[in-house]
Order: sequence, then structure tokens, then C-alpha cells
Amino acid sequence: MSETMTTLEGWYAYHDFRTIDWQAWRTLDAALQQQLLDEFTAFMGSCRQTEESRAGSTAFYHIAGQKADLLLLHMRPTIADLNELKTQFHKLRIADYLKPAYSYVSVVELSNYAARPGFDPLTDPEVAGRLYPILPKTAHVCFYPMNKRRSGNDNWYMLGYDERKTLMRNHGMIGRTYAGKVKQIITGSVGFDDWEWGVTLFAEDSLQFKKLVYEMRFDEVSARYGDFGAFYVGHLLADDGLRGMLQGV
Repeated sequence: MSETMTTLEGWYAYHDFRTIDWQAWRTLDAALQQQLLDEFTAFMGSCRQTEESRAGSTAFYHIAGQKADLLLLHMRPTIADLNELKTQFHKLRIADYLKPAYSYVSVVELSNYAARPGFDPLTDPEVAGRLYPILPKTAHVCFYPMNKRRSGNDNWYMLGYDERKTLMRNHGMIGRTYAGKVKQIITGSVGFDDWEWGVTLFAEDSLQFKKLVYEMRFDEVSARYGDFGAFYVGHLLADDGLRGMLQGV
């Protein structure tokens, strides 16, 4: 049996993708639409207060394409906190018009592949900031789930620890060339969801997502050992951004 990798875990993550039921929304009179939007804005305000107290983080996005319209991305200390947040959202009357499209539950994860001997990562403020992140409020987001392949000669989990460590170090070097252009948060979902990891990328320029993912396709970790799910890309909305989308419809 190959040596397993140990990990550090931080906040739990809930990617909540929604589609707008435009047909049903149009049946509401303007006054009721305003009431529902006011409730949603108040909900987002409470999320912002949580973030300001550094007890979690939330970001809100308009998703491109037909897979979803919106993404509510939450970070919280426990699964119970995420469930409470989900319940609060479902109690909003506007939730009847924001239908579930996809969701992903995971936890912020840092591996020990880059650990230094004798170093306690929990004493490092930079590590703490990565485990308990305030979500970047850059203009764009990209999310995709992924697995490490477990088949035939391309079984990641049958490689020795040192080989995996070398491969991941080389893989990480590509990401470092995008420092200042793309920030990523890796969340682990083994035992939590249908994939093993979720990758969330943040950037001011959405084109950087394409460049980074394409370049990584040529690295052995992705080319030989990576399987990827659907990609979701979108742009940041303000707390009352939904109002701008739906007003006058």
C-alpha cells in the first residue's frame, strides 16, 4: 500500500448553483417582486456581516451559459453552519423562483506535499489565511470538480509518495506563473460529494482561466492522472445584484 497523504482542513464550502424560473417570476406584480428582492438583499447582508466578523465568507456570481444562472458560494466553519445557511435561503420566498441547478459540498484542503521538516503550518498566518479564506471579490470566478484517475497504469493512488510529491511540485510550478493573475482555492470532497476535489479560480480577467487550464493540460498530473467534471464560469455580483437582473421583468 502506498503511503497516504496527510492534509490540513479549514472551512467547509458550499457551491450552490441556481437557475431563475423566469416564467414564474414574470407572473408576480412589481410590488411583490420588490418584497422578495428586499428579503434576498437582507439575507445577503447577513452573510456580509458574517464575513466582516471573519466567521465565514460568501460571494455571489452570475453564471454564463445554460448550466446555471447564479452561484452562491459560502464558506463556514462546520457542515451544520452550511445546512443552517441553506435552510435560511430556502425560507426566503424568492427561493421558489431560484431553482437548484447543481451543488457541491467540500472542505478547504491543503496537502503536505510541500511541507518542510519540523515546520508547524498552523503557526503560519499565510497558511491560516488559506485554510480560512475570505473569498476574493475579483471580477470573475471559475469552478470545476475533478478526480485523480484510478485505472490501469494510470492509477494515481498506486504511485509512491515521493513520485506523487515530485509530480505535484512540478504541477504547482505552473500555477505559480499565474500569481497575481489567478487565485485558487482547493476544496476536498472525498466522502462528501461525487468528485474528489473542487477547484475554484478567481481572476479579474476571465481569459486567464482558459490560459491556465490549457497550460496545465500538458502537465503529467492533468494529462495522465486527471479527470474533470463540468466547468462553470461567471462574474461577481453585488449583494443586491439580483435586483438589477430581475427588476422590470
